[in-house]
Amino acid sequence: MFHNLTRLETLMLLGCRIDYLEKDISKDLQSLRELRLVINNELTIMEEFPEPLKGLKYLLIQDLLLQCSCNNAWFDNWAKRNRQVQVMFWPFTLGMRGINCIDEHGTQNFLKYSQIHCSMDVGFILFVSNTLGLLLFMLVVLLHHLAGQYLLALFYIARGWLEEAVFRNNKGCYRYDAFVSYSGKDEHWLGKDIVDNITDSLYSSRRTVCLVSRHYLRSNWCSLEMKLATDRLWVEQRDILILVFLEDIPPHHLSAHHRLARLVKTRTYLDWPKEPEQYQAFWDRLWVTLAPKHGQ
Repeated sequence: MFHNLTRLETLMLLGCRIDYLEKDISKDLQSLRELRLVINNELTIMEEFPEPLKGLKYLLIQDLLLQCSCNNAWFDNWAKRNRQVQVMFWPFTLGMRGINCIDEHGTQNFLKYSQIHCSMDVGFILFVSNTLGLLLFMLVVLLHHLAGQYLLALFYIARGWLEEAVFRNNKGCYRYDAFVSYSGKDEHWLGKDIVDNITDSLYSSRRTVCLVSRHYLRSNWCSLEMKLATDRLWVEQRDILILVFLEDIPPHHLSAHHRLARLVKTRTYLDWPKEPEQYQAFWDRLWVTLAPKHGQ
């Protein structure tokens, strides 16, 4: 009915059975200057409805009954802030305060309804959400850049501490005699990688054997394992740490590893022999060192 009325300047909707005023109705009313609404049934005015009304100067509203919906919440701000359109209400003394809305609970004041149910500023919520998301992303990138290599290890360590403190009832009962800490590049000397078993192995072992080499000193994983082992050593005050040097390490290489340097000065350690005929003597010494002492 309203299509192609491109030259229409005045429109009065009096007692019309219209449920929605939407953009499909107003899209061709570019020349409309005056719009009068006297609609007695509950009405929803969509936010897109006034967009095509570029020439609108006067909007007269009488006895308007809106649907109690947040789709109508925009109308109050638009009526107050729009400088192009003069919005007039009847009775004029009440303005928007005199407009009611209706829903399944009956009739109520529309302004009170919108303040209670539609006061959320979507734009502000999106701004806050995007800001928090950006900050979280930056934090993750920063953590990954600064400590990415430690995060997985710290997860295993924290889980091990939790299991030790909460889930393991028999504090003196161990599943293994020793936990072996070594560099993956020295894996040919020993066996499989320990990363997958770090939690159960470390906290279920009576002792920790650190296989020290140049690879070991350059490994962040090994540094974490050494830190954890020395922490346990100082807390429990028991002979639980065994150092095995797989090669000669110059003193200036050890100086950068303060904990290891202190341990070398205060504790006996084992050297992996260079001659094959001395291997058996090394293993004998290691087995004696690993043997449970009284009370362990």
